[in-house]
Amino acid sequence: MRCPFCGNVDTQVKDSRPAEDHAAIRRRRFCPSCGGRFTTYERVQLRDLVVIKSNGRREEFDRDKLERSIRIALQKRPVEPERMDQMISGIVRRLESLGETDIPSSKIGEIVMESLARIDTVAYVRFASVYMNFQAVGDFDKFMSELRPNPAEK
Repeated sequence: MRCPFCGNVDTQVKDSRPAEDHAAIRRRRFCPSCGGRFTTYERVQLRDLVVIKSNGRREEFDRDKLERSIRIALQKRPVEPERMDQMISGIVRRLESLGETDIPSSKIGEIVMESLARIDTVAYVRFASVYMNFQAVGDFDKFMSELRPNPAEK
């Protein structure tokens, strides 16, 4: 593994342990050249996924991009990092098990929203506001009214 600090390709593994509920291996590495320490993760990848964007553009699925968007939605929310990692791993496993290598971005968004709705409602609304591209307060208000239970149904 190449050192991210100096580029040396001869790094050493100092510690390995299971991570993400045994779905990955976390390795602490050390670079003897510059003394830098860094962490890598090793995960099983069942197939190479391609995301089909709404404009028709295709790009390679990026787990880190998915993780960043979920972390933004969950920022300052009372969700443990382990729970977040489990959710992300579950989403990736679900995408890989769809049987398709080409996945529309809308399908990924739906799966993320389902997962967030089960974990944290505020994060779900945050993610939805970006995913559904709310342009005005009315869009947000309409979405929120669909979340609220109807008082007439009680």
